[in-house]
Parts: sequence; C-alpha cells; structure tokens
Amino acid sequence: MFDNLLLGFQTALTWENLVWCFVGVLLGTVIGLLPGLGSTTGVAVLLPLTFTFEPVTALIMLAGIYYGAQYGGTITSVLIATPGEAASVVTTIDGYQMAKQGRAGAALAVAAIGSFIAAIISLALLMGLAPPLAGLALEFGPAENLAIMILGLIIVVSFQGGAFVRGALMAMVGLLISTVGIAAGSGEARFTFGNVDLLSGIPFVEVMIGLFALGEVFHQIRMGAEKPIRARFRDMVITRKDVTRSMPAILRGSGIGFFLGMLPGAGSTLASFMSYGIERRVSRNRANFGKGAIEGVASPESANNAAANANFVPTLALGIPGGATTAVLLGAFTIYGLQPGPLLFEQQPDLVWGLLVSFFIGNVLLLVLNLPLAPVFAQMLRIPYGYLYPLIILTSCIGAYSVSNNMFSVWVVLIFGVIGFVLKELDLPIAPLVLGLVLGPLFEKALVQTSAVGEGSLAVVFTRPLAVGILACAVALVALPRIAGALMKGRKANEKESVKQ
Repeated sequence: MFDNLLLGFQTALTWENLVWCFVGVLLGTVIGLLPGLGSTTGVAVLLPLTFTFEPVTALIMLAGIYYGAQYGGTITSVLIATPGEAASVVTTIDGYQMAKQGRAGAALAVAAIGSFIAAIISLALLMGLAPPLAGLALEFGPAENLAIMILGLIIVVSFQGGAFVRGALMAMVGLLISTVGIAAGSGEARFTFGNVDLLSGIPFVEVMIGLFALGEVFHQIRMGAEKPIRARFRDMVITRKDVTRSMPAILRGSGIGFFLGMLPGAGSTLASFMSYGIERRVSRNRANFGKGAIEGVASPESANNAAANANFVPTLALGIPGGATTAVLLGAFTIYGLQPGPLLFEQQPDLVWGLLVSFFIGNVLLLVLNLPLAPVFAQMLRIPYGYLYPLIILTSCIGAYSVSNNMFSVWVVLIFGVIGFVLKELDLPIAPLVLGLVLGPLFEKALVQTSAVGEGSLAVVFTRPLAVGILACAVALVALPRIAGALMKGRKANEKESVKQ
C-alpha cells in the first residue's frame, strides 16, 4: 500500500499534472455554477480537449471537473435556491434558509469543509478496499437494487417529519412523471402525445431548474420580498461552533455516501437524499431542519462528495460505471486505449494510483480556493432583487437551452416554474418529487429486471437475504416511529388515569 501511494504521489505531483488538476477543479466549479450543465455535460464537452494529453494527465483533469462541479452546484443552491445539478437539490432546503438568515458564508464554508473531509475518508477507503468492495457491489443484482430504490424513497418521503402522506404523494407524482417516454420493458412510447421531444422522457435537469429556481423567484415576487439581505461580513464567516455541530453529520454523510456511491447506478443524488433523511432522524437539532440547520448542509454535501469518489470503485475495479459522469469517463479510458477492470491495478499502477492521489490534491485545491471565497460569494445576496430575479430567470433559461439546444427545454423550465410556485403556495414538499423523477427510470429498470429473473413474479426479492434486509429497514423506518408514538400516547393516557385515581 505504501509503495502504491508513493508511486501515486510521484505521478500526481508533476508540474503538468498539478496545473491540469487545478484547471479541472476550477472549470468544474464554474460549470457547477451554471444551472443545467452539471459534471456529466462538463466532462463530455471538454473531453475532446484532452485527446493530446497523456492518459493520466487527461484523466486527472476530467476527474477534477467531476468533483469541482459538485461544489459549484452548491454555491447556487445556497445563494439563489438554484441547484446546479440533482445531487445539490437537498442542499437547497437548509442552505437557502441559512442564506436568507444572512449565514450563506457559513453554509458554503461547511459545504467545502464537509466535502474535503468526505473526500479524505472516501479516498482512504477507496485506496484500501476497492477490490473487495467491488466484489460486494457485484452482489447487488436487480432485486437488491429494487430494494435500495424503495429504501431511498421511504427515507426521502419522511423529510417532512409528520407529513408522511404529503411526502409519499409527491414522490408518487415524481414517479408518474418519470413514466413519460419509452417504456423500459416493452420499448413502447408512453404519454408522449406524438411529441418527439417527449420520447426520451421529461428531462429532470430542466424540471429541477423550474421547480427550485423559477418557483422560488415567483414565490418571492408574490410575497413582495424587495429588500436584499444585509448581513455583516463577520456573520458570513463560519465559526468553531458551526464546525463542531457539523462534524457528526459530516462523518455520517461520508459513510452513507461512500456505501451508496460504490453501487452501480445509485450515484450521488440518491446518496445526498438518503443522507439528509437519515440525519434528520438522528440529529439532536432535528427540529431546526428545513429552517436553516447547518447539519442539513453538511450531511448531503459530504455524502455527495463521498459518493462521487466511491463511483470509481466499480469503474476502476470492474469496468462498470457508477453513475452518468463515470460512464463518460469510462469512455475516456477506452479512447486512451485503457481497459478498466481488475487487471488495471496490476498493468497500470502509476495511472490508477496517480489518479486516486490526484483526488486528494484536487480537494485540497478546492478547499484552498473556496473556503476563503465563501463570504465573498455570499455578497451576491446584497444585489437588489429587482436585478437579481431577472438574472436568475435569464440564467435558468440559458442553462436549460444549453442542455439540448432547443426551446423545448426552456418551455419545460417555465411550466415547472409555475408548478413549483403552486407547490410552494400549497406548502407541498418538492424534494420527494425530484427524487421520484430521478429514481423513476432506475426503479422501473430494476422492477422489470427483477420480474424477468422471477419469471413474472416479484417474490424472487424475498429469496435474496440482502434484499430482504434492506426492505426490513424500509419497513422499520415507516413502522417504528408510529409504534413509538402509539406507545407514548398510551403511556400518557395511563399516567393521566393514575393521577385521577
């Protein structure tokens, strides 16, 4: 292990690799700031620029874009409630509330710190456990993936505390929206009404921009918010107390993110949602979640970054992409004449360990870049809303258009902007809807595959011990709080009776 690490540092610490690592994380941060682009689009668009590089240099730069975009998406999520990509959606819930309270700098700083700590933890696990963890990931077949999707939805619909029914309703709406397009099992078009643009489904990136960015703008305009936030600069700086409160959430988020990130298809989005849902249940500050809890920023951001690194477990060790961005990076490996898999660690140790060590260097660069700049970014909130809101609408429309280069995406953003406004007016949770939309295709694929394995029966799920264990956790999450609540009511009733007697 020590020899491999030394080889990795020797490879990554050359001037050329350091420069391109810095360029990658900087470009990634900028790409993450632009609604609609995200890490997958950024890596795909900039891939041709690396064709003349050495393979290790090219991969270091592309990986830098990947995890740099994770933090870039956080900046707009916190400042203007506009997630740069789906994995940043959950950060909007408490991050934007902190910004409205004049604590945007602290939210951005804890996101940078959490991402850095998660990167260190996940990289240590990645370096030491990649081959055996890849073997564990192989144990997850269609039945286990189906169980994971159900568990993820159960955790997310409980975001609203007692409003379980509303959360479940919005998750179901998201799942229904995801059925538009080509059916996974039959290949037939569903609910497209002859529109060619709907054959690939309703795009979740555009939906996300509309629901959060435009929905929030329309809501704030109706509420008559005209005064920009006037927080003092020292209120924008993170305190030692904030870091101490956030540390347990960061550690839990890192573990959850790494575990889910190494599962093919799960990705950073599910990791950030599940981490937030679990943190809301176990945190001592759970009553403040949704109102500006710093743990509500630390946990999903840590999970997001840990999952991004863990995505490389199946990618490097098995040649199976862990998510959309690593699928593009897998294509880059092929272009450079490399074959990811178990033999890659033996045949190209300098490339593999140089790439892994570059993750550590890149996250150090991100911390150095973004921690001092967090209060500076937060000053954006001083812009009068009369200028800021048109800027958000314009940026959202441009970002949506850039996704597929047609006006259909812009219309989707505008329509879901109105829907987002209505949901805010009715006080219905938006996050479960987004996760239902994101998980819908994955859920349907796992459902069809599980049915095929069981020859038309889903009972095969109950023959898989791992899937049964995951489903048991989902049932416990739903049942235990209600059982505990009923017992508490019964206990109070008995105490009242005893007092009367």
